[in-house]
Amino acid sequence: MNTQNLVLFALNATRAFGERVAQRLGVPLSAHEEREFEDGEHKSRPLVSVRAKDVFIIQSLYGDGTQSVNDKLCRLLFFAGSVRDASAQRVNVVIPYLGYARKDRKTQPRDPVTTRYIALLVEAVGVDRVVALEVHNLAAFENAFRCRTEHLDANRLFADHLTSVVGASASIAVVSPDVGGIKRAERFRQTLAAVRKQEPAMAFLDKARAKGLLSLGRVTGEVKGRVVVIVDDLISTGNTLLHAAKACLDGGATQVYAVATHGLFVGDANRLLAGDEFERIIITDSIVPFRLDPNLAQRRLVVLSTAGLFAQAIRRIHTGGSVVELLVGRSET
Repeated sequence: MNTQNLVLFALNATRAFGERVAQRLGVPLSAHEEREFEDGEHKSRPLVSVRAKDVFIIQSLYGDGTQSVNDKLCRLLFFAGSVRDASAQRVNVVIPYLGYARKDRKTQPRDPVTTRYIALLVEAVGVDRVVALEVHNLAAFENAFRCRTEHLDANRLFADHLTSVVGASASIAVVSPDVGGIKRAERFRQTLAAVRKQEPAMAFLDKARAKGLLSLGRVTGEVKGRVVVIVDDLISTGNTLLHAAKACLDGGATQVYAVATHGLFVGDANRLLAGDEFERIIITDSIVPFRLDPNLAQRRLVVLSTAGLFAQAIRRIHTGGSVVELLVGRSET
């Protein structure tokens, strides 16, 4: 690949992730400055020329012990703006975890639609393209942005890993923890079927949430005597997954695995790993699981790297290749 015109940045909060992507891509991270001021303000700028370059900026938008999601968002916006002002040919932001994507529609009077507001902010600083991994609502994501968008998923990574640990002959049921996630679970089921050369069963749970209170109903679909794989886009407190796992075990499932692209693990999420409901909880490295007890994480948690997936996506975008074909075929690592 001709990388003469490609410039890759990773902001400090996502530096480790960016280094893994850079290694897979074969392009070094370019130097930049992030300067703090005494009053809490900050500035950032590239330290290399970006004039007429195809620039990619990596920043994952989740709060950690050092920076809030708002801090990270502002830093991404300001840095992207500085790159645009420095005459970059194209500005691409690569966001492994897109914060604020869960509030994508009005569910109550006068509700905000933060996905659209984030899109307006990103476009206002001159971003040409947004690359995101497993957003909460794909249609809302695509409709919110007027600039180009690329949506990645980790389905092939999850399918390959599960096939290796569960075995090719095990009877599997893919389960959505709620009705709203059926399409996501079905996409994963199709990927798993292609990898294993056999059709897994499909099931879902009824779920209702009102004023923060969660209630789950029965499992619809056949899970008895099967290894269950519960699929979701993210794990927050883990209440939904835990209820779903118990319902599947009550329904006769032999083992339960959880697959979720993003592991936020807030509140009392450690109890997900402390019990015996799950064989393993499998996530990606889009978010560092810093809130979890390290001993519990070592015992129950599996973190899959998406560096190869993002490197391939960046390579294809830079050269005019197809990102859709990357997701349909085998992810190159």
